[in-house]
Amino acid sequence: MEISRDIYLKKLIDRMHNGLIKVVTGIRRSGKSYLVFKIFKDYLLSEGVDPSHIISIELDKRQNRQYRDPDTILEYIESLIIDKDEYYILLDEVQMLDDFEEVLNSMLHIDNADIYVTGSNSKYLSKDVITEFRGRGDEVHLYPLSFREFMTIGGGDIYTGWADYVTYGGLPLVGIMKTAEQKANYLQRLFDETYIKDIVEKNHVEKLQELNDLINVLASSTGSLTNPSKIQATFQSVVHSDISLNTIRRYIEYLQDAFIISEANRYDVKGRKYIGTPLKYYFEDIGLRNARLGFRQIEEPHLMENIIYNELRIRGFQVDVGIVNKRRRQDDGKQIQKSMEIDFIANRGSEKYYIQSALSLPDAKKIKQEKESLINVSDSFKKIIVVKDIINIQRDEDGITRMSIYDFLLKENSLEL
Repeated sequence: MEISRDIYLKKLIDRMHNGLIKVVTGIRRSGKSYLVFKIFKDYLLSEGVDPSHIISIELDKRQNRQYRDPDTILEYIESLIIDKDEYYILLDEVQMLDDFEEVLNSMLHIDNADIYVTGSNSKYLSKDVITEFRGRGDEVHLYPLSFREFMTIGGGDIYTGWADYVTYGGLPLVGIMKTAEQKANYLQRLFDETYIKDIVEKNHVEKLQELNDLINVLASSTGSLTNPSKIQATFQSVVHSDISLNTIRRYIEYLQDAFIISEANRYDVKGRKYIGTPLKYYFEDIGLRNARLGFRQIEEPHLMENIIYNELRIRGFQVDVGIVNKRRRQDDGKQIQKSMEIDFIANRGSEKYYIQSALSLPDAKKIKQEKESLINVSDSFKKIIVVKDIINIQRDEDGITRMSIYDFLLKENSLEL
């Protein structure tokens, strides 16, 4: 079954012949190799590129182990470049190549070569690969399947698809598994045997239990404001651990480097400045988050918020949590300041959107609550409330647009409607 990843194919196409090493990053098992070696390679062939001008080497295959030697692979590639036409060099699991930084830098000196690489394991996470080529590398970050991509392979109606997606997430292999048992077992094993193992081996983590406990705390607080101090207090009161703040900060950084979680900082809309902690952490794949908690905390409002955050990131937005302060006078004449939250401020170049996530708007009180922070934003950028309810896209008297989660996720230009 072929999975369409058009948004990432376009990113690769847009970067062709730019003189940089295209590095496809992403969480393990998100489909990096499939994107480069199947989708992009098929595109090149469809555009009439001669197959002999596509040099593809999957370095994790045993039959290619000789090419893990830097001199051997350079000699091999140079022997295949026999004319002045453009050549495309595709390297998979580049971290298995000894001195890969030097090798790829040498390839940059081949005038008619365009280079694309993927890679990640316990020695070099894909974030490390792009870091090695700062200034010479061009990153394309691949996320697990969006809901729109997921629905192209899942079959069935959108409601069944949503129930599956919000539980098991969007890792490509999970999307084609048939039973709930298969999906749950795969996600739990993958977390323990791949992601945690990578982090432990790469960073020489000795306190494995504390790392696992931290992951569970972050999973339980998805969509909630937190910081290392609050997490430390949870460790002390619930886990009865004396873990240090520095260890918590370091472990969080490890999880971010492995693309398991990412953070959304708070931004003061009226003051036009970032605020320090607390902030929010979201999981790059919601199925992995649920697997960490044994699929026992399927809290749809928080998971829907996480999915909206991921969708915005997939579309190329920088995403922050908004804070709007409003002063009001009390009955005694004193003024107090009320702080209100906007779930997301999404920025992409000159574009900006303010977005609230609400599972439902059952009554006028709830509608007023969700709209209050948006109404108190004085600029003219679009303000949107995304709900799970099935509604037509509508704009109310306050200029606030309401749309269903299905329209938001399935319509590529939903923010513009």
